[in-house]
Amino acid sequence: METLNYRFEQGTRRLSAAPEVVGVVGSGNLEVLIEPAALDGACSIEISTAAVGFGAIWEAVVRDFHQRWQLADARISINDMGATPAVVSLRLDQAVQTMLGDVS
Repeated sequence: METLNYRFEQGTRRLSAAPEVVGVVGSGNLEVLIEPAALDGACSIEISTAAVGFGAIWEAVVRDFHQRWQLADARISINDMGATPAVVSLRLDQAVQTMLGDVS
């Protein structure tokens, strides 16, 4: 297992809903927990993954996510069992959309 931590400063969008869990940890999938947290306008992302050595790919995926959503005062925890970058992006977007009440 590998744990990766990222922090993005100066977000502009705050989430006020209760914590939300999206996805299921299982073969080739992941779970995302997103929750409001007092982080001085930052968004922190902690990833626990079974796929060791993919830090650069994780960084690209979470950086892209942050650029799209610009979350502030948000804590995101990801438990991964080898999900592809596309699934990671989908689950992250799903979590935010659920909290914003924007699920189609």
